[in-house]
Amino acid sequence: MSRKVMVTVAPTGGMAKKSQNPHLPTQPEEIAETLKNCTKAGASIAAIHARRADDQATCDPAIYKKINDLVKERCDIIINNSTGGGIDGDVVVQRSDGLWESDFEHRMLGIEAEAEMATFDGFTVAATFDGREIIVPTTPSQCNRLATALQEKGIKPEWEVFNPAHILQDLTRLIKAGFDKPPYYVNIVLGAERGFQGGMPYSTDVLSSMVSLLPPQSVFCVSAIGNAQLPATTQAILLGGHVRVGLEDNLMYARGVHATNEMLVERQVRIIRELGMEPASPAEAREMIGLPARR
Repeated sequence: MSRKVMVTVAPTGGMAKKSQNPHLPTQPEEIAETLKNCTKAGASIAAIHARRADDQATCDPAIYKKINDLVKERCDIIINNSTGGGIDGDVVVQRSDGLWESDFEHRMLGIEAEAEMATFDGFTVAATFDGREIIVPTTPSQCNRLATALQEKGIKPEWEVFNPAHILQDLTRLIKAGFDKPPYYVNIVLGAERGFQGGMPYSTDVLSSMVSLLPPQSVFCVSAIGNAQLPATTQAILLGGHVRVGLEDNLMYARGVHATNEMLVERQVRIIRELGMEPASPAEAREMIGLPARR
């Protein structure tokens, strides 16, 4: 039997603008429609960010709930809501020292809309976008709060890591403390070094070394930014992992060609099949990562 590869699609993200790519879906109907198409193309997990009516970032649970409900009406893709938010809108506040800060309390609202999974960035980082430095705090005590809330709601964390320390510190600590059950789903994000202090560039050695540091019983996915996406996701498959594509990570299909989420999923599925494997269905992906079947 062919090995099954889970394809996550991240259709929107919290940073990109329609001015950068007119195909970027930002409103609930747009997001639900592209996820329906991506599920048909072979995606099994949706990494969803919410946007306000003006396209700026939010973790408003009412908006997340509208997106989630529309997606459930159209397809059975796994719903993974972000607790990272974005770099503008409701998510950031200006501090007295002139820096900006991602509001942890607002980000916590991302788990209030009946998602199956939620992203978990278990580290504090400084992000630089549009000339602003934004502190994104997730201190150890905040990690504990978020992990406890996810456990109480029965939401599985998607542990996001940008460098080896993120694996070896709070991810490992929280798993050892019993805040998640195996298999642990870890998303390795590479190629983000220009925007995130502590981000790692993609290389074959960097990815291989980070995979080697994962806790036992981990299932890993690889995301990579921009033109690193294609080589990183291909290597991830060869290493036995899974992949994420989508306009959150990569706005271009080729030089001068704006991507759509559908185009990126379709290309990824072609590569999976050329390597002698098959994309996992949402039902198969739920079984692979220990989620209950969709009711």
